[in-house]
Amino acid sequence: MATPFEVAGHCDARFAAVRDAFARNFQEGREVGASFAATVDGEFVVDLWAGHADAARTRPWERDMIANVYSTTKVMTAVAALILVDRGRIDLDAPVAAYWPEFAQAGKEKLPVRYLFSHMSGLAGFDEPVTPETLYDWNACTGLLAAQAPWWEPGAQCGYQAVTHGYLLGELVRRVTGKSLGTFCREEVAQPLGADFHIGLDASLDARVGELIPPPEEGWGEEPEPGSIGAKLGNVPVGQALVAASSTRAWRAAEIPAVNGHGNARSVARIGSAMACGGAVDGVRLMSRETVDQAIEEQIEDFDLTVPEMRVRYCLGFALGCDSIWMPILGPSPRAFFWGGYGGSFCVMDPDARVSYGYVMNRMLNEWTGAFRSDPLAAALYESL
Repeated sequence: MATPFEVAGHCDARFAAVRDAFARNFQEGREVGASFAATVDGEFVVDLWAGHADAARTRPWERDMIANVYSTTKVMTAVAALILVDRGRIDLDAPVAAYWPEFAQAGKEKLPVRYLFSHMSGLAGFDEPVTPETLYDWNACTGLLAAQAPWWEPGAQCGYQAVTHGYLLGELVRRVTGKSLGTFCREEVAQPLGADFHIGLDASLDARVGELIPPPEEGWGEEPEPGSIGAKLGNVPVGQALVAASSTRAWRAAEIPAVNGHGNARSVARIGSAMACGGAVDGVRLMSRETVDQAIEEQIEDFDLTVPEMRVRYCLGFALGCDSIWMPILGPSPRAFFWGGYGGSFCVMDPDARVSYGYVMNRMLNEWTGAFRSDPLAAALYESL
């Protein structure tokens, strides 16, 4: 049921249709609290927010509200690791074990770094059940992955590293720089760009965090065969159990670089703008244009083994457009790349149009049919260019 609301923020007159689409999502009862931002040539042309920060609708969604964006965090993790590729400190074709010697177990001695970026490592989950408390323990998680055998031949197929992705790339960053992924991302990405994005959230910022409203509890399909990939994926908390964990101080404080980043649409689009503009924006260069171009080279197009009905095109840390049910609106560019998060957040980067957009909300939905709440906004954005 729709409730009274006011859209706040800035929208260039040329993009008024974006504001209208954002308002309709509230008018039609699809939102509780949300933000949408877009850049063109690195400049913000849209920066909007509206609604409430809590399910009870007692706290307004203010300009500086942030929320857990789940897997949209993977954009920031990939950007951080690609900075080290750009600096020559990580070689995509070197064995992971060259940087992380303990990784050379269970047949992974020669597994190349690029397979970690492109979800082709065979390490899509944990062999053993883990609790949220395990996820807060960096050494425990990286130790499990170092000892674990791949679930399929690395490089032959792909499988989404939903939670493990951040530990895999994050441990590379830690071994090379001596800094945690959250620290490196803050110092090398967020702070230079003035982006309000956090992997490992300080308690002083808790008052700005929007309350996530979990999606309707739905079945996760038929019971998988014991020992199958589907069964092993169940070793990590999912659904409402995961959302419940994310409201705790322990979750927010931890660094889980695949799923527990906190930000808003402005910070997501800001970081995305650097990638959409060839690796630099406003005099801040994260990486060379050549590294951005390398990052968006297709590594594999296939059905993802963790979601077999979902066809994907993975590049180095991101996804490319393809014929899939799980695709946001990317505009006409075949080189546009993106990632999204559980519940509906998105970051899209288009290097041809030099456009980026971010969408962050607190009402989570199970949007797996290609009809995302951000799609009408993205369509209006591209139609207004």
